[in-house]
Amino acid sequence: MPAQPLRSLPMRSLHVGSAMIDIICIVAAENIERMTFTNEGKAFLMVETGRKVAAESITNHVGGGACNTAVGLTRRGWLTDVLAKTGEDLNAEAVREHLELNGVSTEHLITAERLATGTAVMVASHDRNASIFVHRGANETLAPCDLPDEIFAGRDLVYVAPLSSASADCMPDLVARAKRAGALVAVNPGIRQLASRTQAFIDALADIDLISVNRVEAETLVPAIMARAAPGDAGPPPENGPELMKRGLTFGGFEIGLAPFMEALRTLGPRWVLVTDAIKGAYLAAPEGIFWRPALPVTVQGTAGAGDSYTSTLTAALAEGLEPAEAMLEAAINAASVVGALDTTSGLLTPEQTARRLAALSDVVLIKI
Repeated sequence: MPAQPLRSLPMRSLHVGSAMIDIICIVAAENIERMTFTNEGKAFLMVETGRKVAAESITNHVGGGACNTAVGLTRRGWLTDVLAKTGEDLNAEAVREHLELNGVSTEHLITAERLATGTAVMVASHDRNASIFVHRGANETLAPCDLPDEIFAGRDLVYVAPLSSASADCMPDLVARAKRAGALVAVNPGIRQLASRTQAFIDALADIDLISVNRVEAETLVPAIMARAAPGDAGPPPENGPELMKRGLTFGGFEIGLAPFMEALRTLGPRWVLVTDAIKGAYLAAPEGIFWRPALPVTVQGTAGAGDSYTSTLTAALAEGLEPAEAMLEAAINAASVVGALDTTSGLLTPEQTARRLAALSDVVLIKI
């Protein structure tokens, strides 16, 4: 099944979120200890204090949710623009150069005086699922004055990546303005944003067309959704189906099935609700029903940027008119390509590359629940 042609291109998008410098450190498994807790399903990297550890490589890249998703849609043929803040430093120049090299407009890239550009240090070993140390810097200072109405005019899509601190306070006003301007609004909030501003997020759902959260983020919302669910909505989870559909979501003593959770979110505004579960696949609640697709097999080089590529590809495909099943497959292909590369953007695909990978696939799994 070849990829469908893009509809009415060039489409225009604005990407709001972070601009980061990613310092990626790869350490051989024999040079760093890992401890795994089976019951908790968590693993930890451990380094002896005072020890100098040899790295296989240490490289610098440009990342951040706004930058990653803008580059991804530019590769797809969209006209993209980033609204993010950098500091007054050499890293800011690297961000601007990266975006311009990839065809992304930097007209609305804002310089914050006396602040540093956001930086992340990623240490990866064993399964390449990196531990990340983050200094968000200028990314935390987005303010209402940075959001003039004219910035949203003529956009087919406004994509809001994770926001933090003062920047997160702008989200409700941001999505309301984007919606009034006629844009499709997609939001991928971060865990801190959801945990600290739950009510503001819930209230803003009326202005959001697509919401994307991972499993942990979804569970953070369970108490708020349960408070709004009708009696019996939690329901017993189905005995058959993908793991998360059978297990459901739990948080702080609250439990709800995945399907009721997603449909409860849809009743608050979004047309589409996406819940991702890493290598176990992704679930999409849409007017046509709830769909699940597993992740595609790939040799993992780095997991950073996988969520950005999946959600932005899915959003763009839906905005272009593709059916949910087709959009999820294109998203899975792009995400697999990204985790097959070390950084967050070099693996992003063009439509022609996506079509070739799609044609080579066999036994494509899709479950409509």
